[in-house]
Amino acid sequence: MPFRPVVLEGMTVQPRGGLWPGKWITWVIQATRWGEVAGLRLDALDLDRTQLRVIRTVVEVSGHTSFKPYPKSSAGRRTVPLPSWLVPIIREHLERYPVPAEAPIYANAVGKPLRRTLFRTRVWRPALVRAGMLGTLTVIDDKTVRAGWTDATGATLTKEFPTESAAVLHIAKSCNGGLRFHDLRHSYATWLVDDGVPVNMVQRVMGHERSSTTLDLYTRRTDDHGRILQALDDVC
Repeated sequence: MPFRPVVLEGMTVQPRGGLWPGKWITWVIQATRWGEVAGLRLDALDLDRTQLRVIRTVVEVSGHTSFKPYPKSSAGRRTVPLPSWLVPIIREHLERYPVPAEAPIYANAVGKPLRRTLFRTRVWRPALVRAGMLGTLTVIDDKTVRAGWTDATGATLTKEFPTESAAVLHIAKSCNGGLRFHDLRHSYATWLVDDGVPVNMVQRVMGHERSSTTLDLYTRRTDDHGRILQALDDVC
């Protein structure tokens, strides 16, 4: 089932943690790759026309990030529509956290592009834990929180910690599996295809050269037969 924005609502982290609601919603609902999100600057946003232009990406080599003028292919240079309800959220984010034109909109503490590896360990996986999507947290008393997780062998393990934050970090580090950032692209494409958006349109917004890529790699059809039955019923 596609991950709609409301499903990930609990994953929002406060600004001190390096992530804001505007960022989550933008990433979750849009068909952008990691590098395209990390490379987003003000010149790529047109909030009056409710659209985002994918015109650059960020590459990471040996822990160092740099901007690259264009994404991986000509199809990658594209325009992604923004839903009207998202625009005021982005505006509020930009008002609270203004950035220079040459800086990424969603930056790290020193104004540089986010690094994928650090984002995954420090923000993404802890956020999954807090959202109840990775491992388990059980409050025993005011000074004890039990962490539960599954390791690579499939064994279920538990350990008690004095604080919730310590338990969260342990689960994030030790738990096997979990939703990947790139899985959101799969969910986005599946959502659009299942809702009846033509595949060629989904292909363009995803930045694929061929529509077969969209169907073969980035969609996971749900088991809801309601649309098929509705189409058959409409014949009568």
